[in-house]
Amino acid sequence: MNFKNLKSAGDLSGKKVIIRLDVNVPIVNGNIRDDFRLRKALPTLEHLKSAGAKTLIIGHIESSETDSLQAIFDYFNSKLPVKFATDLTQAADLMAGLKTGEFVLLENLRRFKGEKENSQSFAKEIAGLGEIYINEAFSVSHRPHASIVGLPKLLPSFAGLVFEAEFSNLSKAFNPPKPFLLILGGAKVETKLPLIKKLLPKADTVFVGGVPANDFFKAKGFEVGASAVSQIKLDANLLAETKIMLPLDVVIDGGGGKCTIAPEELGKKDEILDAGLETVAELNFLASKSKFVLWNGPLGNYERGFVEGTENLARALAECGAETIVGGGDTLAALEKLNLFDKFSFVSTAGGAMLDFLSSGTLPGIEALENSLEV
Repeated sequence: MNFKNLKSAGDLSGKKVIIRLDVNVPIVNGNIRDDFRLRKALPTLEHLKSAGAKTLIIGHIESSETDSLQAIFDYFNSKLPVKFATDLTQAADLMAGLKTGEFVLLENLRRFKGEKENSQSFAKEIAGLGEIYINEAFSVSHRPHASIVGLPKLLPSFAGLVFEAEFSNLSKAFNPPKPFLLILGGAKVETKLPLIKKLLPKADTVFVGGVPANDFFKAKGFEVGASAVSQIKLDANLLAETKIMLPLDVVIDGGGGKCTIAPEELGKKDEILDAGLETVAELNFLASKSKFVLWNGPLGNYERGFVEGTENLARALAECGAETIVGGGDTLAALEKLNLFDKFSFVSTAGGAMLDFLSSGTLPGIEALENSLEV
């Protein structure tokens, strides 16, 4: 780890701290549907409060319902002494009058044009409100935005408690205990292929489910019917790889209701929507023989209600006895629903950033911390 962590930040009493959080949580009818990322950030915020820092919280939200952090403010305001700033001028005024242990939450960064453009002038405006910077948004650190890569050039910078835990736990996949089982699902094929190629030499078995499995089936000459597929052409060596496991049975909907069949039995009107019980049973067996399991992405179309494969797998992995690391939005939704968070060794807050980090070994946000202005 070539960046400084929060514990090395020294005495924070009276210091003006800028902390980048991932507060991009689902909002439904004005309410937060899933507060996992916010809960994970609370220990870091409590640490800053106890240390007597004067803290500016910055973050973004992308929601079809709202572009405001009002619901995030309401959440934090029920737990911490926090004020809400709708713009940078108000943020500066509130920070000037802030007492030790108090917070200001700045309105959605995506309302400011300079954020996604990584504008140097915008980064300077924010940096002028603080003395040190903390990145506690690992799950956004694959984005080269001003709040991720611009601020570390201007302020002494540190990784937060969650950021450090993400880095340390996900890095275990680069030198994993053996046997190592990698389970990949979801819908975005282009994000999974680099990871398959990166970790295939280290894994004993790579299970490919979800939409990526459909691409493998199609490339192998199977009928995929109305199933979702991508336009990516798979490498012949990858198709011949014996370490790669595809679903042994699939749940389909051909218009006449759900049923489970073997992949080679698919008809032209059928649509693969989940993995079947035989597949989950085999994954359960492999997990029971493994020492390390890494899982990202649901086995089926979770948003359309095809949840059985994913939830059955979650239950199995929770009891497998291996070190288990899991991430991805719909995957976490299953764990939340089943109340299984504490049954896994580590639950990542990241989705795309988790995949990018595991594929490349770094992220723009990590490199920014490594090259940060010295204290």
